Amino acid sequence: MLLPGRRDNLDGIGTMVGLRLLIIAFTTVVVTFIMFALAALSPFDPLAHYLGAEYGDYTDDERARIAVSLGVDKPWWQQWLQWWADVLRGDLGWSRVYNKSVVDVISERLPWTVVLSSVGLLLMLLIAAILGVWAARRPGGIVDRAVNAIGVFVAATPSYIYALGAVLFFGVFLHVIPVGGASRIGEVPSLLTVGPYLIAPAIVLAISQLSWPLLTMQQSTLEASQSPAVANARLRGLSERTILVRHVLPLSLMPLITLIGARLGELVVGAVIVETVFSWPGLAQATVESAIAVDFPLLAFTTAATTVVVMLGSLASDISYMIIDPRVSDV
Repeated sequence: MLLPGRRDNLDGIGTMVGLRLLIIAFTTVVVTFIMFALAALSPFDPLAHYLGAEYGDYTDDERARIAVSLGVDKPWWQQWLQWWADVLRGDLGWSRVYNKSVVDVISERLPWTVVLSSVGLLLMLLIAAILGVWAARRPGGIVDRAVNAIGVFVAATPSYIYALGAVLFFGVFLHVIPVGGASRIGEVPSLLTVGPYLIAPAIVLAISQLSWPLLTMQQSTLEASQSPAVANARLRGLSERTILVRHVLPLSLMPLITLIGARLGELVVGAVIVETVFSWPGLAQATVESAIAVDFPLLAFTTAATTVVVMLGSLASDISYMIIDPRVSDV
């Protein structure tokens, strides 16, 4: 549904997109620079992690040669420059944690993160839409007050609490669904058989991020139901269901468009916690493992990719909002 109005603001959309893309590129370079610096300052030794328990069995000269072969003997800023030089040539490097190329790690784990994030996001939006619309129908009522309380409670509770609670409830008390991994022990995980293993992490991811879409949907639905367009629709004798579908929902969903893009960072953080607690074989879990091992190639790519995805999501939401609502002239 496009709102009536002038579309002059879309004339400069190309310039805005180009400028934002330049900002994204610059920010990505800066973020990776900071990541390499912080990783170098961390107490973790990449060589010690790579050699493991056999670290003490090597002489200083042997450890020095291994460090050279791994590329961790150089100062961190030289490793950063070398990493960017390799990336620009299409070489993402080799992951010491998984002993395979970064491309292989990403291709194996990215689909799992996409599946979990997509299901969690859709479930979150569905719950927010149902409860938000229900609460807005009777402002000040029991449902409205309950939704406000739920929103505040969810916002104040760390996501790992929900994750640990789900493990305890579903895995210890009920034993109804699996609460770890993506397949049985000894089996190869498959997207075709992952259904039961997806339930708990998807629910936790949806609930942990529910506060902002729920309260936003509640408020925007209330404002939309009091708009002149809805009042005119009632004067024309349209049914409440028709008014809800054709007028209220399109108006109330618009704030969520920009909010989703702006909150992608929180979704990423939530995914990291959920994947770690539930041992989900996704990219977020790989990021944690690469950070502990100071696996620069994998850690740098996941950091850069996360930065790009979050900023592109914000850009996409801004563009969508400009197209849907031409009253927006400055994003």
